[in-house]
Amino acid sequence: MTIYFYTTREQYGCFSNFSPHGFELDGLYWYTSEHYFQAQKFINTFHLEQIRLARTPKDAAKMGRERTRPLRPDWEQVKDEIMRKAVLRKFEIHRDIREILLSTDNEEIVENSPIDSYWGCGSDGSGKNMLGIILMEVREILRHA
Repeated sequence: MTIYFYTTREQYGCFSNFSPHGFELDGLYWYTSEHYFQAQKFINTFHLEQIRLARTPKDAAKMGRERTRPLRPDWEQVKDEIMRKAVLRKFEIHRDIREILLSTDNEEIVENSPIDSYWGCGSDGSGKNMLGIILMEVREILRHA
């Protein structure tokens, strides 16, 4: 069986980066893993704090995609590790959702995003599903913690 998730209102909605599970990381508090991820695109600039304090994860995502902001030059090289760090922290801190992740056993986890073929599976299912892969990696880390 494959576990699909996308919106926070679904059964596995806690797997979404928009889920309301905040955490402290790098000495700052983040409302969601989406806030953390998007802000890291602009490390050591005032943009990081603007995104950290965005009202919603949707706002943080929108701000992070604004190309008027100066994207860090190494972003493509570091983005997977940044996502892994945020997702791991989120599930380390919140026992309730850690139990949900661990309860998925060895099932494949897929972000069923019709618009994202890097983090999700894309509209035709052929995307990389990097968020799903990271969730499965985090599940394995937590299983042995």
